[in-house]
Amino acid sequence: MEAEKVAAAAGETPRFRWDTFGSAPSEPQWEAIRGLSPKLPNRCRALMARLVCLPPPDQDGDEDEETLGALLAFWVKAMKPKRTDWLLVLKELTAMESPLLAEVLEHALLEDSFEANVRDYTKLIHIYGKQKLLQKAEDAFHAMKSRGLPCDQVMLTALMDMYSKAGDLTRAKEIFNEIGLLGLPMDKRVYGSMIMAYIRADMLDKAEDMISEMGDQQIVAGKEVYKALLRAYSYKGDSEGAQRVFDAIQFAGIVPDTKLCALLVNAYCLADRINEAMIVTRNMRSARITPCNKCIALILEAYEKVNRLEGALAFLTELEENGVIIGQEPSQLLAGWLGRLGVVQEVEQVLKDLAVDRKNTLEVDRKKNLASDRKIKRRRSKSKRSFASSLQHK
Repeated sequence: MEAEKVAAAAGETPRFRWDTFGSAPSEPQWEAIRGLSPKLPNRCRALMARLVCLPPPDQDGDEDEETLGALLAFWVKAMKPKRTDWLLVLKELTAMESPLLAEVLEHALLEDSFEANVRDYTKLIHIYGKQKLLQKAEDAFHAMKSRGLPCDQVMLTALMDMYSKAGDLTRAKEIFNEIGLLGLPMDKRVYGSMIMAYIRADMLDKAEDMISEMGDQQIVAGKEVYKALLRAYSYKGDSEGAQRVFDAIQFAGIVPDTKLCALLVNAYCLADRINEAMIVTRNMRSARITPCNKCIALILEAYEKVNRLEGALAFLTELEENGVIIGQEPSQLLAGWLGRLGVVQEVEQVLKDLAVDRKNTLEVDRKKNLASDRKIKRRRSKSKRSFASSLQHK
């Protein structure tokens, strides 16, 4: 290290020995080195080994940046890498989720051997966006423009996503308008990013309007965009808005799954519209979608909120009679509710009766090949009883 400082003071590039380390690598560092791709060329492997073993930065981070910069500069001078070598190094850093990825990419963009293009800058901006380093992302964007590289739709969409996630709706709208002014394609991804910005800003009506605008241009929004808008309405308890979005999802040719249905059920339950929530579960069964435990639990919670035990039991009976198995979450919720009502003993007795009934049913099924059809039917008629219906008769 002392020799490196002297060389730096003399204006020379510090030299590194690729076969030695400043200090013995730790076991995790050796593990990372051994985990490098076996197809990695030696010039790339040598750099990766040194990157893995770089000392941690001080509180200001200056020393590490200088060491990293010197290491990369000497690697370029000694190994004369091509673009493919840079890409392999970046791929390895990405795979190990290295905190040095952005710094190495930033340095690579300045090297002629890297042959930087717009997509490389887009990747750097995406990395900084995920880390919420907006200023660094903007600096990278301006650096790209100063090099005369064209600004395309993918780059601007990445910027719009970054501002959207940072809560800067104004800048996101500016980028959206700029894409249109530049005559770049206004496709599903561009609209989707702007819609997500409106959703994050809680401007759900604007998001709906933009989806309608997409429809006018024969552009279909993605499922994740619809789901985000439905979730926003659902968590607010806006059942009408949630139903509109749910209808739009089906109109767009997207088949609703259990998660989308659960969001609609949640909206109705928060709005104290239990009957409509139950209708959703019936429609799910009609579409051969089994109501999930979350849907069932949401409706039970809504019934408990208005203290309608009989309605809850009728709902469970309807599900069981249609072959829906009541899972752990709604079962525990119901048991807790009944416990708070002081009917624990009655619940235990019902569970015992139900266990006996089910045992008898299994016995009948086992003997069905040995007895006549008429005898089987007679015994089955006495054996089957559901948990919820048993509770109703207590």
